[in-house]
Amino acid sequence: MTLACFMVEPMINVTNLSKHYGGTAAVDNLSFDVRPGIVTGFLGPNGAGKSTTMRMLLGLDTPTTGSATVNGRRLGGHAAPLTEIGALLEAKAVHPKRSARNHLRSLALTTSISISRVDKVLEMVGLTDVADKAAGQFSLGMSQRLGIASALLGDPSVVMLDEPVNGLDPEGVLWIRHLLQDLAAEGRTVLVSSHLMSEMALTAEHFVIIGRGRLIADLDLPELMAMGTRPTVLVRTDEQHRLRDLLVSDDVDVTASADGSLTVSGLASTDIGRIAATSGIALSELPPESSSLEEVFMDITAGAVDYGAQRLAA
Repeated sequence: MTLACFMVEPMINVTNLSKHYGGTAAVDNLSFDVRPGIVTGFLGPNGAGKSTTMRMLLGLDTPTTGSATVNGRRLGGHAAPLTEIGALLEAKAVHPKRSARNHLRSLALTTSISISRVDKVLEMVGLTDVADKAAGQFSLGMSQRLGIASALLGDPSVVMLDEPVNGLDPEGVLWIRHLLQDLAAEGRTVLVSSHLMSEMALTAEHFVIIGRGRLIADLDLPELMAMGTRPTVLVRTDEQHRLRDLLVSDDVDVTASADGSLTVSGLASTDIGRIAATSGIALSELPPESSSLEEVFMDITAGAVDYGAQRLAA
């Protein structure tokens, strides 16, 4: 299926969305759109309101104010919701004694989806060989695959997954990455929430970041990375410890590795090269500085973290 096959361009629209529990605002006047054709990462610290927002999109929670719509309507307004949006919020939300095949068949029968689609999605997620095994015997990774199969059962134009790589081995993580990118390439709208920043940097092209229920950033990856304030540089030298002593300061973090490299945060590569040259230290590697997605995320959400912890002293 490609974008041209969809009657309406698939979209998620969140407009002035709020959800209050007593005097606490879990989501606070939040607005963003998720457009088709790319993978959008939905990020935020614990307690930021991501799960609540996704639950309101699915009609599981009712907004206090504002709206959360899929393809122009609240999900309950669609005749066949599973063909509009496929979602994974909780991988273990399956009857433990029901087989993977029967779980998908029950979903298909109650939503007028062809039973032939069941075998197709089981093969798509790699569960064909265990399709008749009770879901309660599945590992977390297998449960994740079953949850993704459920999300794809209706061949939806919009896909929304919460922590889809939990419990997956490296092969499974790579599979998820390619699956999401392939779904987006078909013209679907893909929204993914995860705390694995290194994987999100490889998977998503656009990011919506929230904290304490409010929008912090709504940017493409290059724009987001440009917000980094503490560049990281990998330096290699035969005089590792001497260079480290020269570079470290209150504003500069330097971590030494067993392979002779130094990871320097807070100092530009040109400054590192100048310090090394002045001290007669030869460098075998000094690439341009860059910030990781994790570093940028930590920088821009620093004021929105409710549950922080101190690092242990070295």
